[in-house]
Amino acid sequence: MTNQQDSDDVVLALPLSTLSVTQCLDGQRQVEQDCLAEETPVAFIYNGVSHAVMLASAQDLEDFALGFSLSEGIVQDVSELYSIEVQEQHNGIELHCNIASERFAVLKERRRTLAGKTGCGLCGAENLQQAMRYPPLVSIKNEFQLASIALGLRAIPAQQILQQQTGATHASAYVLADGTLSLLREDVGRHNALDKLVGALAKQDQDRTGFIITTSRASFEMVQKTASAGVSMLVAVSAPTGLAVRVAKQCGLTLVGFARENRYVVYSHGNRILN
Repeated sequence: MTNQQDSDDVVLALPLSTLSVTQCLDGQRQVEQDCLAEETPVAFIYNGVSHAVMLASAQDLEDFALGFSLSEGIVQDVSELYSIEVQEQHNGIELHCNIASERFAVLKERRRTLAGKTGCGLCGAENLQQAMRYPPLVSIKNEFQLASIALGLRAIPAQQILQQQTGATHASAYVLADGTLSLLREDVGRHNALDKLVGALAKQDQDRTGFIITTSRASFEMVQKTASAGVSMLVAVSAPTGLAVRVAKQCGLTLVGFARENRYVVYSHGNRILN
């Protein structure tokens, strides 16, 4: 796939583009080619009805559609999402999702429109009940070796291809209990990257005995999406929010922040991390 494009319409359908820029170093200027991460409007359309628009990276879109549908509770199981059709438009991308009629009936009752902002969290919820969807109790409560967290963190940078090219994206990775990096998805939005990972996990029917690492902070929604996916530990390289910690404690999720190979801070259920 070539990066250099002749029209903005084509660039929208790619995760990155190139641009001639002027770099200044030690008082000297020179023209170079720079890679930029693209933010593409992605519309979720269920059974012909528009539901949400998010700004996202235009890759792994079927994973995005499935993960978003599961994380938002639009479908409860993979089998309830019958088909996904990706349609490129002149001003963005449409994800046409055909879901079970009973799930669509529920969706219509709580239908909302999300303002498409990168990692926009709870924007667009019509009421507090919709906004604060607390996850169920995590059923799998594994113990993890500290060394496994370090191995997972060490493996992530080599798999962040879009980040290497642009320096502007987040990643969410699923790491097996022994520290092996199993899956990784990238996006300009941290929530989008996690939704893509959740979708990939569901498509591949991966077990839930591992844990998730995010290259971002741990917000309420990151905890909610992880717990709803049935994963028992979320590791973030940055800080959690207070609400994220309280919800993690309540739902039985082990939450780790400020994760590095040689240090970490445990905010909930730290007894499951073994030295």
